[in-house]
Amino acid sequence: MTSASQAGPRYRVGVDVGGTHTDMVLADTLTGKIRIEKLPSTPHNQSIAVIEGMRRFLGHGIAPSDIGFFGHGTTVTTNALLELKGAKIGLLINSRMRGVLEVQTQGRDGFSPFDHFFHRPEPLVRPKFVREIGGRVDYLGAEIEPLDEAAVEQAARDLAAQGATTFAICFLFSFMNPSHEERAAAIVRKAAPGAFVSRSSAVLPRIREWPRFSTTLLNAYLAPALARYCGDLAQGLDGIDVRTKQRFLMQSNGGVMPLVADAETHTVRTLLSGPAAGVRGAAVLLGKEQGWANIITMDVGGTSCDIAFIENGEPHEQSEGVIDGRIVGVPALDVITIPAGGGSIARVNDGGMLEVGPHSMGASPGPACYGRGGDRPTVTDAEVVCGALNPDYFLGGRAKLDVEAARAAILRDVATPMGADVSLAASGIVRIVNAHMTDAIRVEAAKRGIDLTGFTLVPFGGAGPVHAAQVAQQLAIPRVLVPPNPGAYSALGLLCTDVQHDYLRSDLRDAATLDLADAERAFAGLRQSAEAELAAEGLAPASAGFSREMDLRYAGQGYELRVSLAGLPDPLDAPAMAEIVRRFHAQHEQQHGHCALDAAVELVSYRLRASVPMPKYRSQKVARQEPQSEPKPRGVRRLTLGPNETVEAVLWRRDDLYPGWSTKGPAIVEQVDATSIVPNGWSVRADDFGNLLIERDA
Repeated sequence: MTSASQAGPRYRVGVDVGGTHTDMVLADTLTGKIRIEKLPSTPHNQSIAVIEGMRRFLGHGIAPSDIGFFGHGTTVTTNALLELKGAKIGLLINSRMRGVLEVQTQGRDGFSPFDHFFHRPEPLVRPKFVREIGGRVDYLGAEIEPLDEAAVEQAARDLAAQGATTFAICFLFSFMNPSHEERAAAIVRKAAPGAFVSRSSAVLPRIREWPRFSTTLLNAYLAPALARYCGDLAQGLDGIDVRTKQRFLMQSNGGVMPLVADAETHTVRTLLSGPAAGVRGAAVLLGKEQGWANIITMDVGGTSCDIAFIENGEPHEQSEGVIDGRIVGVPALDVITIPAGGGSIARVNDGGMLEVGPHSMGASPGPACYGRGGDRPTVTDAEVVCGALNPDYFLGGRAKLDVEAARAAILRDVATPMGADVSLAASGIVRIVNAHMTDAIRVEAAKRGIDLTGFTLVPFGGAGPVHAAQVAQQLAIPRVLVPPNPGAYSALGLLCTDVQHDYLRSDLRDAATLDLADAERAFAGLRQSAEAELAAEGLAPASAGFSREMDLRYAGQGYELRVSLAGLPDPLDAPAMAEIVRRFHAQHEQQHGHCALDAAVELVSYRLRASVPMPKYRSQKVARQEPQSEPKPRGVRRLTLGPNETVEAVLWRRDDLYPGWSTKGPAIVEQVDATSIVPNGWSVRADDFGNLLIERDA
């Protein structure tokens, strides 16, 4: 830990709430040691599992006042969206603009263009809850028709009476002049006290109607759920006297924000909260500190596999994403999620073919082997039957897995319909889920022009290390790196982040004739907003660092690229602007294979990122010393990897291993929070940081 962290309370807590388990890490800033708790998630109220984990930490003689930091990644908003359990929205939109809800972008966001059965996701707002409001500003922000305030008030009263508890206000060109949205919000708050109000000019002040409207609708739909959850969590922490002021929530962009941040503006920034933490942890601990510059992260939990690329030590980012076919226009780490996890359900379809996913048994009731009432065969059940998981050492022996229940589920739903034996059916389930992960990595790498042979695969999540070597083998990736605590790595990643806020303002201009004084005024306005928000959150604006970007495009293009202004003078001058345009051409060439040096370039948006450094967990080296005795295997287990691929795998406990230890596969390395498989033809060794390096034999 940093010396700064040692000056305050001794302990820092990171929490990652997943679909099946809630992972918690307690880091000691004096010793660098960590303690892990892994509990079943409580989907009906995720805070219950979190508070129980905190009680377990406190049960080890730790005083609540000794906890100085609480970082939290959550799936509350993601689950509410995927399950369509958000709030009832009332939408205020400009007159004659109702059709934008149906037209959207005319594209198939997140869906295959070849899907003949394509249909758009269910709308978040029903037509009868949409009200058209008179008033208009033009593309330069000048008012050309005053806001119909009486219509706003009447709409708010009517919609609230019909059950709307949250409002979205989406007016044209509000990113140039937000006054109509601001006035409408004030009227709605008075007419419908207690309702949440999300303004597009505050959520995403950016050009293009539908991405801005879609993002605002998502924010409005999910804000009550997040606010309710954060209130429950804060009340629970207060109830056990954990009253640290440093309570943070993970954002999709890889930074954190205060737990009490404005839900009416910031909720949508949490949609990829959980997956972002593990990627940030890998970038900091493995990339920056240990020198693993090129990494593919593979986070496999109970319901999904999240994939991300870290290149030259920095995770890939995206300015706009798609979740369940809905555009989310806020910056986020570029995480690809596929429905392939330990709880993914296996079945034989009507054509007699074996399928795995997309549905999952989740935390309740969970896989059949958990013994909680689940009776559908899952990937975890298949891993138990194949011998990959030790039924007597699940969660370090704190839970037992029911092998016979797993076999019975696979026999009934997979083996018997296919006319196969149980072992073959189980290995088929594992091979199919491996193929899903392999295909996703291969396709996404090709999109980004990445040569996988120059990357290291880093698996984490409870199920990641079980599958990683077989996935790497299919992709010709030469090396797998399993971090010391893979099952809780996303929770650990929450202790490697800074407070980070992103600000945006669109203002379409010709780059060649841009008034640089106007550009500096735009950046100054964003900085003023950032400093005001940081101060309101109790953070010192003077401690913040600011980075600037511009969104540029060729004139008439339908998309733009983010161009960093790093290393350029502040304020900008003419040579700096020329360098920005040069960077844009080079970036366009790199990403799209061509550029147009003679074409006109347009500025679309200004971006500012404010970062407040937080004390971070640091990689801990394992002391090198001569072991008093060589580690001894814990036995041998039959491991089935496919047809005619049953081997005798040697069992090792990770706690027994020391830096420099190595062995050849087939082997299984067990630990409290994960199991690592080393196939035949691969070797494994432990390095100075406690990582397991699984490498293909020469």
